[in-house]
Amino acid sequence: MALDILGPFTVTTKGNRYVLVLKDYFTKWPEAIPIPDHEASAVAEELVRSCVSCYDVPMILHSDQGTHLNPSLFTELCKLLGILKSRTTALHPEFDGMVERFNRIILNHLSLFVSRTQTDWGADLPLFLLAYRSAEHEVTELTPEEIILVERYDFPVIFSLDDRVRHLPRRMNT
Repeated sequence: MALDILGPFTVTTKGNRYVLVLKDYFTKWPEAIPIPDHEASAVAEELVRSCVSCYDVPMILHSDQGTHLNPSLFTELCKLLGILKSRTTALHPEFDGMVERFNRIILNHLSLFVSRTQTDWGADLPLFLLAYRSAEHEVTELTPEEIILVERYDFPVIFSLDDRVRHLPRRMNT
């Protein structure tokens, strides 16, 4: 699983300023979780709450050279859970291209629907994730939800959403 942190953004009404980005290498399943800071404690807490408790412990957690993931707390969590921690080579973020491409997609989405001064950008991420997870991936030729959930969701609510959201899966470059 790849891990990265986007931000800082405008502080949301819930006090979040960063986005914890997680993406599974096999299924391409993404998570984008608003967090208040990029300290190891916030990252570790969200990793357990949003990933480990829902999907199981990842075998490998790959990240860039960000100093926020070096503290002993995060290292100890990985050791306790049996997660092998790996990192990209210094000054070569392209070695983690999958999560870097996903970061660009998130930033593009936020720039389309959220102004720089808005403080509710975190509320927009769940619908973005729904659309992304429902879009066929060019490598797997399946949607991430088909791989992880074994079947495709049929969301009748999507048909009542605004056109820009309803057609988002087709417009995304996955």
